[in-house]
Amino acid sequence: MRKGGLIGELSAEFAGTMILILFGTGVVAQVVLAQGASGDYQSINWAWGIGVTLGVYTAARLSGAHLNPAVTVALAAFKGFSWAKVGPYCLAQLAGAFVAALIVRAVYADFIGAVDPDTTAATQGIFFTAPGAMPNGDTVSITTAFVDQIVGTAILVFVIFALTTAWNNPPLANIGPLFVGLLVVAIGMAFGANAGYAINPARDLGPRIAAFLTGYGEAFVPAEGPIYFWLPIVAPLIGGLVGGAAFKFLIEVHLTAPEDEGSAVGEARPNA
Repeated sequence: MRKGGLIGELSAEFAGTMILILFGTGVVAQVVLAQGASGDYQSINWAWGIGVTLGVYTAARLSGAHLNPAVTVALAAFKGFSWAKVGPYCLAQLAGAFVAALIVRAVYADFIGAVDPDTTAATQGIFFTAPGAMPNGDTVSITTAFVDQIVGTAILVFVIFALTTAWNNPPLANIGPLFVGLLVVAIGMAFGANAGYAINPARDLGPRIAAFLTGYGEAFVPAEGPIYFWLPIVAPLIGGLVGGAAFKFLIEVHLTAPEDEGSAVGEARPNA
């Protein structure tokens, strides 16, 4: 039996997102600051995926473990999740990401001070995303990054819906979070170069605020290049709706629900 009501759900969203971001920003910090001696891009992909898995296990029983405003909005639009809870859930996720980034910033303070004492673009990628650098020295365009984030988040939400829809033959409930983590690993491996696969407004904005407050003065308005902070907020929200709609009209409308439609553990509890 669940206790705590909305407060318990928000606490779970905060804690689950914090776990996710602790592993995600932590691995990027280790790879960037050790300059390749303690991991590489594949380390980043796997640690983000493992962080998602552990975050989902942390929060699933109480809140369904959205851990991402794009997922929360998509669940409200297509799965019956209460619109009244969307704002509180998103704020809890943002707070969890913010606190996690502050912890990583403190843990790696000595390393950051040694490698990048002026807290420049050289290490800002520990905390937030930016357009990817291409071999010719240019950066990925805003248009490409925007499309990339829509596509990546659409894939994320589409497959999450596939994995958690009880009558779509999903994996057993207790291993569902593992497959969600593997999904994030796969997205990072396939769609990470253009824009760092934020695919989660809280994942980018929370650590971006933490970085700004702890010395990264160009987190929101860079000295060079376009203002970018809005893109990992807006594009994933659109992508989540695209992915949710695609699942609904390509798969869900063709499914026949069994008599017992009990949801799997880890399903996003749309009527909670």
